[in-house]
Amino acid sequence: MMLNVKFITPLLPLLLLATPAVAAPPVEAAFGNTVVSTFPDGRTQKLWLAKDGTYRAKGRNGKDSTGRWSIKAEKLCLKQATPFPAPIVYCTFIPQDAPSVTWTAKAVNGDLVKLKVVRGMNF
Repeated sequence: MMLNVKFITPLLPLLLLATPAVAAPPVEAAFGNTVVSTFPDGRTQKLWLAKDGTYRAKGRNGKDSTGRWSIKAEKLCLKQATPFPAPIVYCTFIPQDAPSVTWTAKAVNGDLVKLKVVRGMNF
């Protein structure tokens, strides 16, 4: 079946408006913002994701680290490069509504932490 391009072309803007919006991946909420993890002892660590797949972090101890991030099976995965290359990849779930909620996850050490996306790059 041949489609008449002259007929379809003028309707293209209407077809695009009628297409359901696809939700942005929840990781995008972190770009330009700070992901704060609060541990049971009240100390926090901060994470900053860049669109190029890199990250910076400041641990509970105040020390900086960097690495690469990726999405695997709908989880955010972090692979530390500095101050030393970590032998593991840490993956955690990010809820679809991450920009507006606080959620619970397990830290690398097994502690349950509260995570929240905070507006801005709070160093």
